[in-house]
Amino acid sequence: MTFNKELKTIIHLAWPLLIAQITQTLMGVSDTIMAGRYSATDMAAVAIGFSFTLPIIVFIQGITLALPPIISRLNGAKQSDKVANYTQQMVWLALGFSSLAVMFGFGFESVTQFIQMEAELGKIAVDYIQYILFSMPAFALYQVLRNYCEGLSITKPSMVIMGIGLLVNIPANYVLIYGKFGLPEMGGAGCGVATALVFVAMFIATFFYSLKSEKLSQYQLFSQFYPPSKQHIKECMKLGFPIAMTILFEVTLFAVVAILLAPFGAIMVASHQVALNFSALMFMIPLSIGMATSIRIGFLLGENRPEQAKIATKCAFVLGVSIAAFTATITIFGRESIASLYSIDPAVITLASSMLLFAAMFQFSDAIQVIAGTALRGYKDTAAMFYLSFISYWLVGLTIGCILGLTDWIVPKMAGAGFWIGFICGLTCAAITLGIRLKFIQNKHIQNKHIQPQEAV
Repeated sequence: MTFNKELKTIIHLAWPLLIAQITQTLMGVSDTIMAGRYSATDMAAVAIGFSFTLPIIVFIQGITLALPPIISRLNGAKQSDKVANYTQQMVWLALGFSSLAVMFGFGFESVTQFIQMEAELGKIAVDYIQYILFSMPAFALYQVLRNYCEGLSITKPSMVIMGIGLLVNIPANYVLIYGKFGLPEMGGAGCGVATALVFVAMFIATFFYSLKSEKLSQYQLFSQFYPPSKQHIKECMKLGFPIAMTILFEVTLFAVVAILLAPFGAIMVASHQVALNFSALMFMIPLSIGMATSIRIGFLLGENRPEQAKIATKCAFVLGVSIAAFTATITIFGRESIASLYSIDPAVITLASSMLLFAAMFQFSDAIQVIAGTALRGYKDTAAMFYLSFISYWLVGLTIGCILGLTDWIVPKMAGAGFWIGFICGLTCAAITLGIRLKFIQNKHIQNKHIQPQEAV
């Protein structure tokens, strides 16, 4: 397959994933906006609740991301009879972790005793968190079935079902927050119930699609029951745990920086959040390209075509960097308009505009590192990705950010700008180290091409 045809394949896989990721982000935005319109206390409770539940959601999602590289390789190797077993083993693993989340939900109220906050704020936050955690089994099953479809190069259902989730989320928020149709007025806690309903709705929709789809019928996911297998669950865990921890490290890094900036005042924190939120939105593009690349690489390796997998990776990098150049240009020239969408405060707009300049540079290294990292997933090389990402994000990025942002050791305290330089340095380090690792793994697979597909899986 030529470069152009491979590029078209990556785009075909990636664009539904992009819409699905953006839709998922919009759910969180709708929760914050609708709770904020009810009261500031409820908005704060949702924000606190989100900060507690996000790491759990991210971890479970990360574990299930081990499934696409496994079954895409099986699919490429024409071993479709093994897909159902691996998918059901991932169900057992995901249900195990989600059950722990439910148990944590039952005991969460005792955790709030160690957190100083107003009684009303704490009650709303606890209710929100418990509703989310009680729905984790539905979320976990949805993620398994979603990754089952995506691992088989069927990405459009994720887009459609995530759209259904958003359509459920907004009216459910309205009804439950304000107590419409005879239901109790729940305020911010209603967002938790609405999100739980979304998880259940998306699971049910994905289940029926998986059950009825002609495209999936050959894999016979529901034709045979597979009991838990220690060997298969261990393999899923070996791949999924580093992915989950890598995503968790990245998410918590940005949360820690927001806390470290708190002494510089509300304007500084708000400006940082503006730049970070916009960058997160732009990040969805290379992330979707990377997810598509991981699926494609797994399939090509299953076919024992490592040279073509290398071409697919090259296509992803060209596409990702080209789009980063476009979005960075928009960020630079439209930074004041972008900041104005988030705030009407002139001080926030001015400071956020300056941070968006750093965010523009941030997008290049971010695109390269996420595509390299997700490509390594396709090669089932997740442990190295975990170590390299941890070193780059926390040891390099955060250290440089703290030195430049909080101390006068090298230059006068730079506050938010110092942390953004740290982000850029950390992501650049990740881009370089993950890129080197990816090249090594690619060459290793090409050298070992004599291994038959059934032995490589």
